[in-house]
Amino acid sequence: MTTLILTVVGSDRPGLVATVAHIVDEHGGNWENSRLAELAGTFAGVIQVSVPIERVEELRASLSGLEGLLTIAVHPGSGSEATETPQELSIQVLGNDRAGIVREITAVLNASALSIDSMTTETRDAAMAGGRLFEASILARVPADANPEALRSALERIAHDLQVDITVA
Repeated sequence: MTTLILTVVGSDRPGLVATVAHIVDEHGGNWENSRLAELAGTFAGVIQVSVPIERVEELRASLSGLEGLLTIAVHPGSGSEATETPQELSIQVLGNDRAGIVREITAVLNASALSIDSMTTETRDAAMAGGRLFEASILARVPADANPEALRSALERIAHDLQVDITVA
């Protein structure tokens, strides 16, 4: 078996996930992990599948038959398995929405060599105060040589500058 990463995007409608799952199954594949979402009427996702190596090209051909319904790119998986469990950091952000929040936070994470495993963001109407709220949830892998205090200080500094609450756990 080999690991493939599928990226999918198309106009949202019922049955998209079922269609991809059916094709993966038809080719002896196993759907392992995925992150799927509908954003502004567009369906998008990243899917990790394993498939017998001799069936990869058949799977690619079948998935390309969905062009017009979904645009799907097939990427090889990295094939590297972690030998030790990395330290993870959970970061929650909440505040008034404004341009640059994601840029500023990810710049701090990048400067500390953190790798983002997952990140979800959302803007919504602020119920009592009016305006829009920005909320993010980030799970990041921390390298062994990271300086946690320097990272926390940098996040506190930008939280003040951006006028958002940042919680690190």
